Amino acid sequence: MKSFHKICALQDIPQQGARVVNTSAQAQAIALFRTADDQVFALDDHCPHKGGALSHGLVFGGAVACPLHNFKVDLATGSALAPEQGQVPCHAVEVRDGEVWLAV
Repeated sequence: MKSFHKICALQDIPQQGARVVNTSAQAQAIALFRTADDQVFALDDHCPHKGGALSHGLVFGGAVACPLHNFKVDLATGSALAPEQGQVPCHAVEVRDGEVWLAV
């Protein structure tokens, strides 16, 4: 069963940016993304296209564009945006009283 762990303050993630976390429970680094309206999403930090670090990409609306080839991924679902295909694992994340909690 997964449990939530406090990771950082919301303000530690730049708006329309990302922060990478490594947990002992995950082999893959996880990127926490913060949108312009302060929603937070968590995805594995790799693009399904060429494996680029999504945390280095541009966050726009509810998506992130991989810095390598502009491959776009929906932050809420981890699905590639059409016409691309692919999937990035998503992780449950919550913001509680200005703190970001991640399910691991």
